Amino acid sequence: MLRIAVPNKGSLSGPASAMLHEAGYRQRKEAKELVLVDGENDVEFFYLRPRDIAVYVGSGRLDIGITGRDLLLDSAANAEEILQLGFARSTFRYATVPGTVTDVKEFGGLTIATSYPTVVQRHLADHSVDASVVRLDGAVETAIQLGVAQVIADVVETGTSMRNAGLEVIGEPILDSEAVVIRRPGETDETTEPKVRQFLRRLQGVLVARRYVMMDYDIRVEHVERAIALTPGLESPTVSPLHHEGWVAVRAMVPSKDAQRIMDELYDLGARAILTTGIHACRL
Repeated sequence: MLRIAVPNKGSLSGPASAMLHEAGYRQRKEAKELVLVDGENDVEFFYLRPRDIAVYVGSGRLDIGITGRDLLLDSAANAEEILQLGFARSTFRYATVPGTVTDVKEFGGLTIATSYPTVVQRHLADHSVDASVVRLDGAVETAIQLGVAQVIADVVETGTSMRNAGLEVIGEPILDSEAVVIRRPGETDETTEPKVRQFLRRLQGVLVARRYVMMDYDIRVEHVERAIALTPGLESPTVSPLHHEGWVAVRAMVPSKDAQRIMDELYDLGARAILTTGIHACRL
């Protein structure tokens, strides 16, 4: 069986299980389940702490896993990302008391508190900065107030929690993270390789299905070229003659974020019976 690591809690857990379910895999019904066998798909899922997943995959104990890019890099495990999943996006930034330092180049001799010491140490090394790094597990915003550090490095979404702590975000982002599928570099096996490729195809199909809708509309023949310029599809749209002479039916995949605008433009062009339907699964 293909052995896959899945986050057991946190912001990665729910979306990862939802994506796997959309991809046709069984998922656990109770949080206390640590292992689930999906015999129909020949897959075994292991529900692990997100921070540990890269270690298990990098050691070769598990074939592939889902975790965050930040956790992968901070683990320093022998694993690499092979597919971006588009959820649990976050930005990793430095923050400090306003009016002190403003750039990473000014960190020399300071202490930086973070839950991701490996990521921060690599970033400092890339900028040739000699600073101390202290690891804290959570609530790093209080590190400066309590005198543990002069700077913190943490995940920033809106910056509200930083401002509430009397801090300001400084410098360029250290890292942009999101959920990713990871694997041990160069790992190939005649038995598992086809299953890995199938797993990735399924997840890619979910990603496409989430980003696109199917659009159908009727348009007069003389306006077809202008219409399909708006809806080119992935390869090309399907164009079928209607019983009513001079009209054709067009079907194409369009980005869901642009669907309303495209419908308006098609209507202005003379298209009618414009419909969009969701895509539940696909293979490209």
